[in-house]
Amino acid sequence: MQNGFIKVAAMTPHIRLADPIYNAERICECIDEGEANKAKIMVFPELCVTGYTCGDLFLQERLLQEAKRALTIIAAHTDGVDALIFVGMPLEWENRLYNVAAVVNCGDIIGFVPKTCIPAYGEFYETRHFAEGIQTPVMIDFEGEEIPFGTNQLFTSDAIEGLCVACEICEDIWAADPPSTSHAVAGANIIVNLSASNETVGKDAYRQMLVKSASARLICGYIYASAGEGESTQDLVFGGHNIIAENGAILAEVKKFTCQSIYSDIDVKRMQSERRRMNSYAPVNDKEYLTIPFAIVREETDLTRTFNKHPFVPADEQKRKARCEEILSIQSYGLKKRLAHTGSQNAVIGISGGLDSTLVLLVTARAFDLLGLDRKGIKAVTMPCFGTTDRTYDNACRLSKILGAELIEVDIKEAVNIHFRDIGQDAENHDVTYENAQARERTQVLMDIANKVGGLVIGTGDMSELALGWATYNGDHMSMYGVNAGVPKTLVRHLVGFYADTCQDEKLSKILLDVLDTPVSPELLPPAEGKISQKTEDLVGPYELHDFFLYYMLRWGFSPEKVFRLALSAFSDEYDMETIYHWLVTFYKRFFAQQFKRSCLPDGPKVGSVAVSPRGDLRMPSDACGDIWLEELESLHAVLGDLGG
Repeated sequence: MQNGFIKVAAMTPHIRLADPIYNAERICECIDEGEANKAKIMVFPELCVTGYTCGDLFLQERLLQEAKRALTIIAAHTDGVDALIFVGMPLEWENRLYNVAAVVNCGDIIGFVPKTCIPAYGEFYETRHFAEGIQTPVMIDFEGEEIPFGTNQLFTSDAIEGLCVACEICEDIWAADPPSTSHAVAGANIIVNLSASNETVGKDAYRQMLVKSASARLICGYIYASAGEGESTQDLVFGGHNIIAENGAILAEVKKFTCQSIYSDIDVKRMQSERRRMNSYAPVNDKEYLTIPFAIVREETDLTRTFNKHPFVPADEQKRKARCEEILSIQSYGLKKRLAHTGSQNAVIGISGGLDSTLVLLVTARAFDLLGLDRKGIKAVTMPCFGTTDRTYDNACRLSKILGAELIEVDIKEAVNIHFRDIGQDAENHDVTYENAQARERTQVLMDIANKVGGLVIGTGDMSELALGWATYNGDHMSMYGVNAGVPKTLVRHLVGFYADTCQDEKLSKILLDVLDTPVSPELLPPAEGKISQKTEDLVGPYELHDFFLYYMLRWGFSPEKVFRLALSAFSDEYDMETIYHWLVTFYKRFFAQQFKRSCLPDGPKVGSVAVSPRGDLRMPSDACGDIWLEELESLHAVLGDLGG
């Protein structure tokens, strides 16, 4: 439950129809299992106390009496169980029968939430037995206790700040205006659904889509528990299709017909962050709701959900390929518009043989093709200097030629040495001046060539470099249009790799694969024995870590402590705690110190959910203080002990 995570469970017990006491025992066994796994919210299927398929037996007083007795057994069993538990049962009130979720916490029944939408179509005939639930809660008598009854109930706990749970039942999610909508607007960030959805061909996919879309539309966690083993198969089969989702993503899903319990960790803080960010999300309106507190103990639990090491890159291969094609299209169409608007038939690119400039050259070739322009209008400028190696130089030249661009070589060593003499810089002093003078000379060359041919300088810097400020101000930092501005380094690699796999040109593919195999380097220091001596990731840190930090810090607004915890979970097999901590401190220091570079970025297309454009996603002052973020990291260091970093 640390950092806003709460462990939840969707559970399908093996029941017997019309045998509430037996079913209560099976439910209690599941509760014990959930407790052992430290689940704090447990959700059981619709009418699981009796079974959903009892039919006209629901009209039998004896069954209803035993269902009430079973609930008292379940409630008593939860005394000392640290969880909020939802179980489905029939409940009579004022001569009408309701399909309800009984809400149990620490030995007490704290609420009854009735089903709103009662189906009477196809294989369903619930209106034969059950009435539509009322919205505004009233107090009803249950075995001598006054219990709230109604759909508009919110269950809250102080154990996790902001945690708010609400309930709907089965058909409710299929309705045009489901109760969960008003629940979420009233403040609920976890919706539970007790269901008895039978299996037909293809229904599972539609059911999953409903749960995913509900969690996305409402920006919430969604726990869906469905009936399974023990229900009647007279006409229907129930597969126990349990699902846990969060904001449009499936966290856990059971294999049908296994009737297994599933667990995951819903991130309540993430939901809160997203709702804050989306100012179009409806303001909280809980005037017609009854808020009921429940007790759970705040304790640290191991995370069972996984986190993608590369959040900008889909893990699924097919999705990744589709994403790469889409991004290449966004980049090329953005550049196409800019070239057409300015009337430019020439584009100037500083080509180094590295990943970023390679991607820019590929994108520019696409844009030229879309405009029907001759690729000779692409001026690929290689500017060898002190750090250039034969490998990168050769790749730059071969790539330019094979793509049909005009290759221009401008050796800048003499110009840089003259500049060193002019400013009194010792050429043997390989400091920041030595490095940046080369980067600025390259930019001047590109700008002047662009002026000469009436073209645009297309920037090569990517979003990861911009986030860290790993760019020379008014050097490679500057261009006339930056097609990589919204693309993080980890994604650049995949885009180039995708092009290599799909270009259907063996020679081009071979060059691209070699570029991918080349260490990332600005090549500003002299090579060592002909090989690259300056590796960016040795200096600034692994880009896969920085991209991970950037995503969770900027996209979700997570605290440094939480970002650190997620990174430890994601990269436990690659980096030790000391390494992750060291580079996380580096990330925050550079991110806050380098905003002035991002505040004057050239235009460039946004391609994903994170961007650093000062005109769009990141309206951040250049002199914002990062002390409170770094203080949290220092406090974390003290808790963890001396990491040696």
